Amino acid sequence: MDHLSSTDASFLHLETAETPMHVGSLMLFDLPEGYRGNYHEDVKAQIAKRLHLARLFRRKLATMPFELADPVWIADDDIDLDYHVRSVTLPRPGTMAQLEVLVARLHSSLLDRSRPLWEVVVIDGLASGQIAYYSKAHHSGVDGKAGMEIAKVFYDVTPQAREVHPPRPARAGNAYQLGVAELLQAAISNSVAQYVKLARMLPQTARAVSGTAMQFVHTRRTAPRERSLGVRMAPKTIFNASITNQRSFGCLSVPLPELKTLGKQLGGTLNDVVMAMCSGALRRFLDERDLLPEKSLIAMVPVSLREADDSSNNNQVSAIRVDLATDIADPAKRFQAIHESSEASKELIGGLKPVLGADLPIAGSPWLMSGMASLYGRSNLGARGPRLANVAISNVPGPAVPLYMAGARMVHYHPVSIPYHGVGLNITVQSYAGEMEFGLTACRRVLSQAEVHELTQHLVASLRELQGLAPAAAEGMQAAAVAGPAEVPVAAPVARKRVKPSRVTGTPASASRNADHAVPIRRRH
Repeated sequence: MDHLSSTDASFLHLETAETPMHVGSLMLFDLPEGYRGNYHEDVKAQIAKRLHLARLFRRKLATMPFELADPVWIADDDIDLDYHVRSVTLPRPGTMAQLEVLVARLHSSLLDRSRPLWEVVVIDGLASGQIAYYSKAHHSGVDGKAGMEIAKVFYDVTPQAREVHPPRPARAGNAYQLGVAELLQAAISNSVAQYVKLARMLPQTARAVSGTAMQFVHTRRTAPRERSLGVRMAPKTIFNASITNQRSFGCLSVPLPELKTLGKQLGGTLNDVVMAMCSGALRRFLDERDLLPEKSLIAMVPVSLREADDSSNNNQVSAIRVDLATDIADPAKRFQAIHESSEASKELIGGLKPVLGADLPIAGSPWLMSGMASLYGRSNLGARGPRLANVAISNVPGPAVPLYMAGARMVHYHPVSIPYHGVGLNITVQSYAGEMEFGLTACRRVLSQAEVHELTQHLVASLRELQGLAPAAAEGMQAAAVAGPAEVPVAAPVARKRVKPSRVTGTPASASRNADHAVPIRRRH
């Protein structure tokens, strides 16, 4: 058995019917030229051959009696691939907008905790002739960087699938579930180990906290930052609400090299450009509805604590808050303010990194945290109480080279993430093979599907605004962008797809997405 850390277990305990805590991906594949097979069956066969290489895909939870302690992972040697790997056909005409609606619906349902916590859906019927592939896995078993390690197991870097060693024969006598005595013994031994580890970390924690505090005070005295958040709370917005389990989803692709160049020319980083795009888009979206607060929106931004050579399947994350400077109309000053706030938060988290993510034991944490999560949602505290942030924005480094699955080339790799009570919108960005892939996941009551599409268009408009501050970068970006229909006010930059005209049965998915995103502005009253 494997013990869950307190961070891993918290994703289980904070999950309610309204707040599924799984992360996912929407991928688009170009099938090989002249392909006539059954891609769903090919995918299932490839997963079956490599299942033994990824522990996340072949383990399940064993809960403690009376939820006195965190559950443990145990091996599951009876995995039903027909349940975990499914197939869906889009109705005609098979647009990108239809695919996004389907993904939003698939992302709304909870994973079955009696099975390994993952599912895959192979989706055909797209007008482009491509195949879509939606996958989800519970956050208790994987974070963004660990997900990239799992991707290396199931995907290839060439159309030819690599051969892997078959699994070793399972030893006889493996129990389907552990007995009560074994579970209680595991709970006690794990709690003792956690307390011992905590005691050993106390001196290090004290040094880290005191050193960071002294550095923070010194910085405030010698080089004060105007946009330092301190303990300031976020203003009330439409995103700060108790949510339902229903989701809306939208995606966007932008060339990565041009974004990197743009960041350098503006005196910041790639992450600063992403944050500035989100800031400008949110500002436009709220301002058009007369809902833009006077104070700036604040983003909750996850940061990885994982070492470069660590490929373990668990969570090693913390979070910082970044001032989005939505109260600043001038895009150049807004970018600089975002950069300054981001750097200040990184300095703070850097000093505390040695002790962040510590495995803290909490007796009875399953029923205590689950009860608090349910109370938080039902009491509407997300809208009424103090707000640490308005939205979640995450930037995950992904594969730098194209990947293949069962011989098909992956052309897009969009993240699908987690909104929560009080933070009803999550914007996650992932790099993939020279592209920056945006995934916007929201509660449908907070943002409708049409409004998510509108927000993606505002992301593009915000990017064009930043390009205007760096003419050289703007020229490169304009050359890489694909123009949309005349009625669309801003055409979304899309990945340069290698689509063969001979097998395209309709409009390519990227152009279809541009047309589908032309939605009217709807004001809230």
